[in-house]
Amino acid sequence: MDTEDVDGHEGPRRIVVVGYPAAELLDIACVVSALQIANHLHGRAVYQPRLASPGGGPIHTGTGLTVNAEVALERVRGPLDTLIVCGGIGYVDAMDNARLLGHVRRLGRESRRVASVCTGAGILAGAGLLDHRRAATHWNHAGYLAQRFPDVTFDPVPIFVQDGDTYTSAGVTSALDLTLSFIEADAGAALARDVARDLVTYLQRPGNQAQMSVFTTAPVPMHSVVRRVVDHVTTHLDADLSPTVLAHHVGLSERHLTRLFTEEVGLTAGRFVRRVRAEAAANLLVESDLTVAGIARRCGFGTTEALRQAFVATYRVTPSHYRATQRASGAGGSSA
Repeated sequence: MDTEDVDGHEGPRRIVVVGYPAAELLDIACVVSALQIANHLHGRAVYQPRLASPGGGPIHTGTGLTVNAEVALERVRGPLDTLIVCGGIGYVDAMDNARLLGHVRRLGRESRRVASVCTGAGILAGAGLLDHRRAATHWNHAGYLAQRFPDVTFDPVPIFVQDGDTYTSAGVTSALDLTLSFIEADAGAALARDVARDLVTYLQRPGNQAQMSVFTTAPVPMHSVVRRVVDHVTTHLDADLSPTVLAHHVGLSERHLTRLFTEEVGLTAGRFVRRVRAEAAANLLVESDLTVAGIARRCGFGTTEALRQAFVATYRVTPSHYRATQRASGAGGSSA
C-alpha cells in the first residue's frame, strides 16, 4: 500500500504485537482494537497491526479464551515501526523461553519503537532491551522483576514510561493509554481524541499519573477504628486532619493509631491524608475551573506551595503541569 500517512509516513505503520501462552487478552485487545479504530476513523490504514506468537499457533490466554495469531514470531522480519510485547500470567515462563527472547531481541533491534504492556516488561528485560533503562510495569510485579533484573529500574508508580525509543506501561488497561499516546504522536491529537471517544474512554492519562488510586485500590480496612478514620478523612478534606486530631477523634493515642494504620492500610495516617488530598486535587484540576489556590484550600492544603509539594511527591509533576497536559488532551475545560 503506497498511501502517505498524515505525518508524511509512507504506507501503514507495521506493528507487531507479541503474545504467548497465558498472555493477557486485554493487553492484546487494548492495543489492536485502538489501532484498528484509528484506521477506521482516519479513513485509510494508518497502522498494520499483526498478532504474532511462537510458531504462529493459537494463543490460549490467561482468561481461558483462545486468540488466533496471524503470523509466526519466527517468520517476522523487520524493519518494523513498533514492536509491542504483551503481559499476562504466562510471562514468567515466557521470560525463560530462550527462543522467544531471541526473536524479541532481534525484532527489537529492527524496530523504530519498542514497547511492553504490564509484565511484558519482564520479557523485554529478559531480551536485554531494558538494560540501564527505567521501566513501568504492573505495581504488583515490580518488586519481583527488580530483583530478577537489577540492571533495570522498575517503577511501580506511572501509567507508562518512555525511555528513549522504548516504552513500557503498567497493568492491563494502561495499554490503552500507551496506544493512544502512540496514535497522538503518529497521527495527531485529533485522531487520538476520536479514538478515545469511540472507545468511550478518557483521553489517555499522562504517563506519569500514578497507577493506583487510594480511593479505589486501598483495601477496605478490617479494623472498625481505621474504617472510621478513613471515612472521616475522605469526607472532611478541608478539616484539620493531623494525626493528633485523628487519634482524638477515635479515642486512641497517636502512637496506637499509627500502628493500626500501618498494619491496615500500609501507610501512616499522615501519609494517607496527604495522598487522599493530592488525588482529590488531581480530580479537581481536571474536572473544575477552580484556581490552584482554591483547590488547595478545598483539599485542605492551605497554601498552593503545600499542594505543589504533595503533588510532586505523588505524581512527579506540578499541579499546573498536570492541568495543562490533561486539558491539552481534551480531558477538561479551560484552564484556570
